[in-house]
Amino acid sequence: MSGERHVISILLENRSGALSRVVGLFSARGYNIDSLTVAPTESEHLSRMTIVSHGDDALVEQITKHLNKLIEVLKVVDLTEAPYAERDLMLVKVRAAGRERDEMMRLTDIFRGHIIDVTERSFTIEITGDAGKLDAFLTAIDPKQILETVRSGVLGIGRGEHILKS
Repeated sequence: MSGERHVISILLENRSGALSRVVGLFSARGYNIDSLTVAPTESEHLSRMTIVSHGDDALVEQITKHLNKLIEVLKVVDLTEAPYAERDLMLVKVRAAGRERDEMMRLTDIFRGHIIDVTERSFTIEITGDAGKLDAFLTAIDPKQILETVRSGVLGIGRGEHILKS
């Protein structure tokens, strides 16, 4: 990963093939995607895609111009150019037996997480926050205790009154 981290928000028509054309554009230019989320918006006809990647400003500007040429793309915004809020969801299955259970519950509380599944020997923990918070939680746990991890990818939205509309 080279260059600055960019969180790019794309408003596009919710139709077959749109996602693959956007991803193909990144791939064709050798631009790696670190995280990608996409889901319908308040309108069933529109989807919002959030892409996290690293690159210099010139490369992001070039990608943005190419994205805007795609028929399905209505609007593209690099959220990192202005104040924005971001969240990522992580589910972590950890080994938790005996004395490990109390320590894992304590860490979960410190990080404002939730234990969403309990077995005799494991917990599944939900943590929501920015990427740094999720990474810090993983660092705080003994790596031998981590059984499985899954992350949703970053969601981002501009702060204040500004909205992403077509």
